[in-house]
Amino acid sequence: MSFDDEWGETKASAMRLNQAGSTGGSVPKPGSASYVVEDDELGDIGHAAYGLFNGLEPGGKHAAAASETAGTSLKGDGFDSGAALTEVNQTWEKQVKTLLQACAHISNHLDHTKKSRKEDDDWIQAQLRIVGPVVPGNDGALPASQINKFFR
Repeated sequence: MSFDDEWGETKASAMRLNQAGSTGGSVPKPGSASYVVEDDELGDIGHAAYGLFNGLEPGGKHAAAASETAGTSLKGDGFDSGAALTEVNQTWEKQVKTLLQACAHISNHLDHTKKSRKEDDDWIQAQLRIVGPVVPGNDGALPASQINKFFR
């Protein structure tokens, strides 16, 4: 089998996996808005990042002490693999810290996005109200002709 044939099969298989069990999520339908995110989706993503953050630190460090001890011991006995193991362990620790920072950043950013979006919605709602006395039975909403000025 040629590389191109094997690559084509692998790519087709990956595309099937990518669509397996798809519920649609927030993927837009053709011709619809390209960026729609609901608050509950932001919350779910932020919660997943927070959960990963909490589980990653102890999980990522569970072998650090043993690896460091083994690397030092092997290096002391003259094995090159000891220095290599120590270097791999240090690299792993840096990568875990980087991933922890990324998870914290995602969680914090989504919390901020959700909060600022709510503040924006509240501000827009306040701006779309008529200031001053309102006719009884009227909710004070601006007419469509005046709403247009907010979209320029």
